[in-house]
Amino acid sequence: MAARSYSPTMVALSLLLLVTFSNVAEAYTRSGTLRPSDCKPRCTYRCSATSHKKPCMFFCQKCCAKCLCVPPGTYGNKQVCPCYNSWKTKEGGPKCP
Repeated sequence: MAARSYSPTMVALSLLLLVTFSNVAEAYTRSGTLRPSDCKPRCTYRCSATSHKKPCMFFCQKCCAKCLCVPPGTYGNKQVCPCYNSWKTKEGGPKCP
């Protein structure tokens, strides 16, 4: 059996496609996969550690409705939800808790 020879262009193209599809798959599984009905329970947990529950719930649900994503945990981890993380107030602060 003879060994196949692959051109450098074909190898580069294959690697580029692999990286592109893996990034798309990662983004799909991480953010934007919630149903609107999932927002309230996720936000209830997200806001469970704050003393400002009412405004936290209001903004969390607003952000979840737009982004269909709530970061895990009660604080931080916003990099998991790019839309949630990038939505800012007029002053430039984070809009989503």
